[in-house]
Amino acid sequence: MSACCDGGCALDAQRARQRATLMWVLGINAVMFVVIVVAAIYGDSSALLADSLDNLGDALTYGLSLYAVSRGARTKAQVALFKGGLILLAACTVAAQIVYRFFHPHLPLFEVMGVFSLLGLAANGVCLLLLSRHRHEDVNMSSVWECSRNDIVSNVSVFVAAGAVWVTASAWPDLLVALGLVVFLMRSALRVLASAWRELRATGQHT
Repeated sequence: MSACCDGGCALDAQRARQRATLMWVLGINAVMFVVIVVAAIYGDSSALLADSLDNLGDALTYGLSLYAVSRGARTKAQVALFKGGLILLAACTVAAQIVYRFFHPHLPLFEVMGVFSLLGLAANGVCLLLLSRHRHEDVNMSSVWECSRNDIVSNVSVFVAAGAVWVTASAWPDLLVALGLVVFLMRSALRVLASAWRELRATGQHT
């Protein structure tokens, strides 16, 4: 009874809701990574590959977030810091792919890009909807919501690139969108890292 009086029951209920949501979005992103990476390789698309790596990074992120749900503020900040590093790593991986494609150009299959970007958009729209109610609860869930929002931007960008590849019959739209996603991912990583670092400093001052 005393735990309920001091907010313990409400906190436990919140953590249970967070854990259930994270399990759902983890499963969705793990499946979508497998589907989209196969499509990216088959369609020879750098933008779609960037999208698939984003799904992989998110699956890892949600797994870490599940670990952090029942932990203290400092642990949540440390996990958010690691998640920011994962986003940055994904951006660097796509950048390396872009450099390779610049010297070894290939025309991607715009049909594959379009269909699977829309499939990814539908899946990630569900994830964003599930996570939206948790985005202001703590730094852990806020950084997770940030990752999910990145997915929506990635999906829309790949769909636009698919249309541009079809119209121009050129690989350049695919590479340009992939480059734009690199910049977007880097900015997102810096925001997550900065927020996590501030939280770490704040918790350090109270220990």
